[in-house]
Amino acid sequence: MSDDNPILTDVQGGVGTITLNRPETRNALSQAMRPALAAAIGRMRDDAQVHTVILQGAGGAFCSGGDIGQMLDPAQTGLPWRDRIRQLHHWFPALENLEKPVIAAVDGPAFGAGLSLALAADFVLATRRASFCAVFGRIGLVPDLGAMHLLPRIVGRQKAKELVFTARSFGAEEAQSLGIVYQVVADAEALQAAALALARRFGEASTAAIGMAKTIMNRAFEQDAAALAEMEAYAQTMCRGSAYHQDAVQRFRDRQPLRFDWNRDA
Repeated sequence: MSDDNPILTDVQGGVGTITLNRPETRNALSQAMRPALAAAIGRMRDDAQVHTVILQGAGGAFCSGGDIGQMLDPAQTGLPWRDRIRQLHHWFPALENLEKPVIAAVDGPAFGAGLSLALAADFVLATRRASFCAVFGRIGLVPDLGAMHLLPRIVGRQKAKELVFTARSFGAEEAQSLGIVYQVVADAEALQAAALALARRFGEASTAAIGMAKTIMNRAFEQDAAALAEMEAYAQTMCRGSAYHQDAVQRFRDRQPLRFDWNRDA
């Protein structure tokens, strides 16, 4: 049963894959999945061979949201439930701030918590049948799992309010127009190929430099220009001393091709 292995992980050729594996519930995020997902994120973070991570769902769905069946306990209300939510969600910043490129491969629904998981990725690839929804308002709840932080920063505050207040679903092409989706592909087969192709293109990049740049940009809306400049100075100092940078400088001097050139390798 998938409940015995709700999260699957795999590493091949420097690309780590995390798969939500409850297809019978359209990968609804159960309480048991959360610590398993946290552990998977930690493994990807700590594996020096992994340069890029793909997050996907099994069985033609990305993630349909939280598991409604686990929300029916009437005892889970009030302040104790607030503490429980904090405990359930404490792992999410580790995904958002993972210092490696994260690609969300979305097929089918990315609703509720699934929308948050997609928003936390650096690149969202979606099939034409993918759909997105801040669905919480339909059941009298407010968005959580980082949605209130991420959605306004990506689509703007007014559009975020519209999507949250109406709790309407929207397709992949609208999501692309809003800046949520990076690329729309035809179907699940094309999605797998596109996600893997994008991930592999980071194989010769400096994971450390990308990680530091990501950390700084993720804080761009909370810090002023002076604080960000200090973070840039620190990161630049660290990167300048790296073997990767020294090799790149030597290649430039020797008129040799650089290891990483996005335009050349397109």
